[in-house]
Amino acid sequence: MATKSDIVSGMGLAMSIVTNLVSKVKKAGGTDEDIHRLVRPDGEEILDKVADLIVTVKRQVFKVVVDYAKSLEEMIEVGKYDNVNSDITSDHFPVTGTGQKEKEITLFHFNRSIFSNDAIAEMEKAGYHPALVEELLSLGAAYKELQKQFPIVALGSVWRYPDGSRHVPSLFWNGDERRLDLHCFESGWFVDWRFAAVRNAS
Repeated sequence: MATKSDIVSGMGLAMSIVTNLVSKVKKAGGTDEDIHRLVRPDGEEILDKVADLIVTVKRQVFKVVVDYAKSLEEMIEVGKYDNVNSDITSDHFPVTGTGQKEKEITLFHFNRSIFSNDAIAEMEKAGYHPALVEELLSLGAAYKELQKQFPIVALGSVWRYPDGSRHVPSLFWNGDERRLDLHCFESGWFVDWRFAAVRNAS
């Protein structure tokens, strides 16, 4: 149950946000009428954009080129990983596509532990779908130091082990090696993980 101090503290935060927003709007040439629109039905679209912008700031976007002329094994070789899981093969993770495609890979960071299905639901709600293995490999090849900052997973490519468990490709750094490995889809992900995603086609 919220205490009185919690309520007062929350009110103080809300007032600070409103005061700063009003100041920024007026500095940009807006009026009191522009602010008042936010509490009317026609202000919903503006609030949606503000909310999306706030969340987007937490995401990182990287441009890559996926070369479908290469086999999965060739894509792995370009990444120059120190250690590669032997089960990440063309048989387990078939790649389809032609030519070269420019793509933007967005890394979602939820700032909390999360399960795969919940992470996918959050991405889809934002208009994205989880990246595929070839997109993850293109990211790893183009930004080789990135996985030293945080581990990255592509939930869009799933291979089922003989025991029935599902596994997905990931990039991480164990302190000595850049690794391309597999992690269990059903297991939860710790707070430091990033989730590679691609925006849905409009």
